Amino acid sequence: MEYTVQKLGKIAGISTRTLRYYDEIGILKPARINSSGYRIYGQAEVDKLQQILFYRELGVSLDSIKDIVTAPSFDGAKALREHHEKLLEKREQLDLLIANVEKTIALTEGRIIMSDKEKFEGFKQKLIDENEKKYGNEIRDKYGKDVVEKSNEKFKNMTKEQYDEVNDLAVQVKETLAEAFKTGDPSGELAQKAVDLHRQWLTYFWPQYSKEAHAGLGQMYVDDERFTAYYDTEQSGTAAFLRDAIFIYAGKK
Repeated sequence: MEYTVQKLGKIAGISTRTLRYYDEIGILKPARINSSGYRIYGQAEVDKLQQILFYRELGVSLDSIKDIVTAPSFDGAKALREHHEKLLEKREQLDLLIANVEKTIALTEGRIIMSDKEKFEGFKQKLIDENEKKYGNEIRDKYGKDVVEKSNEKFKNMTKEQYDEVNDLAVQVKETLAEAFKTGDPSGELAQKAVDLHRQWLTYFWPQYSKEAHAGLGQMYVDDERFTAYYDTEQSGTAAFLRDAIFIYAGKK
C-alpha cells in the first residue's frame, strides 16, 4: 500500500512538516514523486519510519538515527529486537516509579510502613538506566559484562545512608580536585587527596577496586569527550590533570 505525506502522517501520528523535514535531511526519502508532485511512500518507507520513531522514543538524536538506518549494514529485524529490549527496560523503570509513588501515597495515608531504601529504588534504577544509555557499551567493552552487572546490583542495594555518603563524596572529589588543579601538581598532597576520595567513591560502585582499573578509568576520562567535558566544565585540562594524578596514585608514573 502507498501513502501520501498527509496519509502517512495521520497513521503515524506525526506532522506532515516532520515528514518533509525527514526527506530534506535524507533520513526518510519517499519511494517516488508522482506526476502531481506529491511524495509517495511505500511499505519500505513505512517500516523505516517505524524504526525512526522507535529510536526517537528512546531518545536517540536524529543525526545518530540517520547514520543507523541509512547504513548498508542496517538490519531491521535486529533493530526491532533491540527496540523491544530497550522498551521493556523502560517499562520496568516506569513500573518501579509507579510502584514507588503508590507506596508513598499509602505511606502518607498511614496505610503502610516504607523503608528508606524502598523510597529510592525507582530513582536509583533511573540513574542506572541513564548511565547505561550514555556509557553502557564502552564500559562493558572495557570491564566486561559481569563486572558492570555486579556494579549495577551493588548500587541498587545501597541503603539511604550509603546513597547520601556517595553523593557527599562526589561533591568532595569535585571541590578538592578544583583546588588541586590550581596547584598544577598532580603529585601534590591535594591532588592525591582528590584521587583517594575518588577511590572511595568508586568503591560504592565497583565490586572490587584495583589500581589498574582505576588508572584505566582515568585514561578514559581523557579519551572519551563526554567524560572530558564533565570534568573540564569549570577549568579546561582538569580531566587530564585527574588522569595524571590517578596514574601517580596507582604507580603508573
